[in-house]
Formats: sequence, C-alpha cells, structure tokens
Amino acid sequence: MRFKRKTEEDYSLAMAPLIDVVFLLLIFFMVSTAFVDFTRRMEIELPETKAGAGAEREKVFQIEITQNKNMYLMGDLVDPEDLASLLAEGSMGIMRRSAVVSADRRVEYGFVVKIMGIVREAGISDLSVAVK
Repeated sequence: MRFKRKTEEDYSLAMAPLIDVVFLLLIFFMVSTAFVDFTRRMEIELPETKAGAGAEREKVFQIEITQNKNMYLMGDLVDPEDLASLLAEGSMGIMRRSAVVSADRRVEYGFVVKIMGIVREAGISDLSVAVK
C-alpha cells in the first residue's frame, strides 16, 4: 500500500519581489535628494518679498554674506578685496555673466551695496539679490 507523503509548506521568502522593493526605494531616495538645495552651507536669513524670480544656479556666481559680514563665493570664504579679481578670473573660464547676492537681512545696507558695486566693476552684467 502506498501512502501519500505529506508535503511540507515552504516558509522561505521570495527574493525577487524584495529586490524590486529595494530598488524602488533606492530610486525614490535618489530622486528626492535631487531637490534638496546643497549650495547653501551657512545660515542666512533672507529678506522676504511677495514676488521674486529664481536664477539658474549653474550659470551664476553665488555670493553669500553672513550676519557677521563673512563673505562666501560659491561656498568658499573670500575677502571682499579679493572678490573683484576672483570674479574676473572665474567669469572668463566659465562664461558666467550673472551673480546672485544672498545677504543676511541683518547685514548693513551699505556693505551689501559696496559688494554689489565690486561685482559690477568685475564685469558681471546681470546682478540680482536673493530673497525668500
């Protein structure tokens, strides 16, 4: 007499669906981090406005001025006296003809105007001020 063998239940996990889920999560995190602004490295409180226009970040010089008047050009700390020469050198090689000044709202107005004048003297034709 032949008896039927009991079939054992398979308790293993299917790997193909798990790999699909991991890849989907990886793609989600890669796409979502592309929208994070990594160019701002210091805390600057920008003044607010009701209407403002964004600039193309790849084609502009980013000049950031902190509350204690430290100035950063493209994330690197620079001296205001060296700004004109750095802008002139950088604009020739990369063909950047515009700049965005992001100054903390607590910085003196005269200091920001002085920096804007230096930028104009360096030959930057398009100058804008970042606001919220």
